[in-house]
Amino acid sequence: MKIALSAAETSGDLIASSLVVALKQNHPNCLIDGLAGDKMVDAGCQRLWHMNEVNVMGFSEVLRKLPSILKLRKLISKHYLSNKPDVFIGIDSPDFNFRLERILKKNGVKTIHFISPSVWAWRSNRIKKIKKSTDLILCLFPFEVDFFRKHNQKAIFVGHPLAETLEPRQDYKSTKNVLLMPGSRESEIRHLLPELLKAAKLMKDKNEELIFNISLANNQQLDWVKNSIDGQDIGLSVGDAHTKICNSDLVIVASGTAALEVGLLAVPMIVVYKLSFLSYQIASRLIHTKEISLPNKILGRSVVPELIQDDANGENISRHAMKLLESDNTELVQELAKIHNLLNQQSSSKSVEAIINFINEK
Repeated sequence: MKIALSAAETSGDLIASSLVVALKQNHPNCLIDGLAGDKMVDAGCQRLWHMNEVNVMGFSEVLRKLPSILKLRKLISKHYLSNKPDVFIGIDSPDFNFRLERILKKNGVKTIHFISPSVWAWRSNRIKKIKKSTDLILCLFPFEVDFFRKHNQKAIFVGHPLAETLEPRQDYKSTKNVLLMPGSRESEIRHLLPELLKAAKLMKDKNEELIFNISLANNQQLDWVKNSIDGQDIGLSVGDAHTKICNSDLVIVASGTAALEVGLLAVPMIVVYKLSFLSYQIASRLIHTKEISLPNKILGRSVVPELIQDDANGENISRHAMKLLESDNTELVQELAKIHNLLNQQSSSKSVEAIINFINEK
């Protein structure tokens, strides 16, 4: 059995790695290869192309790298048309993967898309392209299946693989630690980090006992971040987010999968996000949901603060952060703990079962 995977960003690499582990456990002889990050490779996926060739965020940022992205996508489709897998699975990154899936599906390759695009939040007209591109969607969140059923697209709720490894922390005692998580992509980090550093300075002025740390998802921007810290008393580490989250009173985190990880651990947070001016002008006209962060969307209401674009400035972040740090967050933590209960569905096993059943369908 040959399974092709395509993960084009850090969050996809993390989720796909759990899938690779589960596939290998259930079918040790299956061959898994494709566009992969380091975590997928560690789990047993053969990397044919590196995820970093595609890992960019924002409209203007993508435009700059578009020629190389299009070249890579053409190379991947050509490879799998000549070496057809039993199934091609696009992991997240819909703008990149759906085009690949559409080409392969048109030529007789079975296709699955794992992690639904946020059609419930913006660009809902993408459903037409989705139906042409993928035979089956594996959904991480229950509200997504309802959307696809309305449009006669086959979809299955499998839960979230991170809920298998992350669960609400217990018996936490304050450490005065505040964790800054500025994202995984260059554009995210460069837009958000200056504001997070300003917020940290303002917060330190108000409470000298606070201890600040930055956890990066990878080391691609490590040198730039080191230079940006510029003498501020802030710890810096790479790849240890879960440990750092669990040891923090508060996490200030970029919107995305990282915010979900903080939610699964039931740690108080502030969600921040900032795009380039052009990217934000385009995106803000396409979004049609109140909540942009996954914790709030899953819970169906605004439980954690969301500071977006101009609101994501150092002074505003500091003000919201100090309010949380000076509050009794028991009720907030109880609300966040519900996320784990909702998403803990033995996702990897359910996903493997769905994939194998789909492969065996006539």
